[in-house]
Amino acid sequence: MKSPFVKELKPNEVATAVFLVHSKEIRQKRTGEPYLSLLLGDRSGEIDAKMWDNVAEVMDSFERDDFIKVRGLLQIYNNRPQFTVHKLRYMEDHEVELGDFFPASSRDPEEMFRELRATVASLTNPHIRGLLDAFLDDSEIASRFRIAPAAKTVHHAYRGGLLEHVLSLCGLARLAASHYRSVDLNLLIAGAVLHDVGKIYELTYDRGFGYSAEGQLLGHIAIGARMFYDKLRAFPDFPMELRNMIEHIILSHHGHLEFGSPKVPIFPEALLFHHLDDMDSKMECMRVLIEKEPLAPGYFTGYSSSLERIALRKDRYLSGGGECAPEEPFEPAADDEAAAEAAAAPSAPVSSPLPGRVQPSTPPNPNPAPAAVRSVFGARLLQALNDERK
Repeated sequence: MKSPFVKELKPNEVATAVFLVHSKEIRQKRTGEPYLSLLLGDRSGEIDAKMWDNVAEVMDSFERDDFIKVRGLLQIYNNRPQFTVHKLRYMEDHEVELGDFFPASSRDPEEMFRELRATVASLTNPHIRGLLDAFLDDSEIASRFRIAPAAKTVHHAYRGGLLEHVLSLCGLARLAASHYRSVDLNLLIAGAVLHDVGKIYELTYDRGFGYSAEGQLLGHIAIGARMFYDKLRAFPDFPMELRNMIEHIILSHHGHLEFGSPKVPIFPEALLFHHLDDMDSKMECMRVLIEKEPLAPGYFTGYSSSLERIALRKDRYLSGGGECAPEEPFEPAADDEAAAEAAAAPSAPVSSPLPGRVQPSTPPNPNPAPAAVRSVFGARLLQALNDERK
């Protein structure tokens, strides 16, 4: 087993570790010299990393989804941990234990699959039960279902995440159906099992998570609808009305046209399922947001673009175990090249346990934006004003 993992890194301590490269960008300092902006990870999490010096020697030696061994220093910059890489080298697959690098559900996939089979077996509608069994009896679908993530990055983004998400929705469906007595639990469970089934082909998850060509061209809703009709061929007596309602849940589960659903939910089970799915995904996003970057100080997390907010670290706040965050710590990451270039500009050296001169992780911008622009509200206000001028 590798050591240290991302979560074991400590601020201001030099560490040597092996990571999987989740993203790699070669950027330029103001001097014209290249530097590396990396996102490194293992099964415990991800860490932003920068390599400022001697980059030309190594920048072509590895690519995204490769393993690299790095030596460097973890620092806290702008309230977030950042790893400054001093040395790195490419690692062959046989030099690492693959299980150390891919995040996975804490639950056993076989146990989860048995639980899903039992849930389907408990359904009272024989048509729906038979159709769902046909999906789960398919050896290829079942194999992929056990390991597929529910998303590339947003929620349940780990191996087995899709199955965990589906089981969570089945539990929520039972609770909701016991409260809203007119709701058909069979339809809700069908929605839970089938709404994201297309993701087993939309996403790639043999190594890092990404999108297949089919996923890029069609998306999981279209793929799932196609799989639904393929399986229905074996059920010529399946009621047409029931078929249409289940397909509507698949097509409408994102809830809004602008979110990718070709239809909006127009009957109770479809509307309820959309909200259960949305709630489960957002609660998982909130959990990950709060638990990641445990070394970052303060009661509040950084800004989440998927949730469009920051989050309170409740346990730290209630225990008084964290200092109040700085006045303006929360801002979406700058996307423009000018901001990245300014962030990469060299400044005075800082002390380091390693011999030689070391650049700080991300030097401060010598021409900071006005305070209003540094806040989330200010950034949005400035964007609105710019839009009005166009």
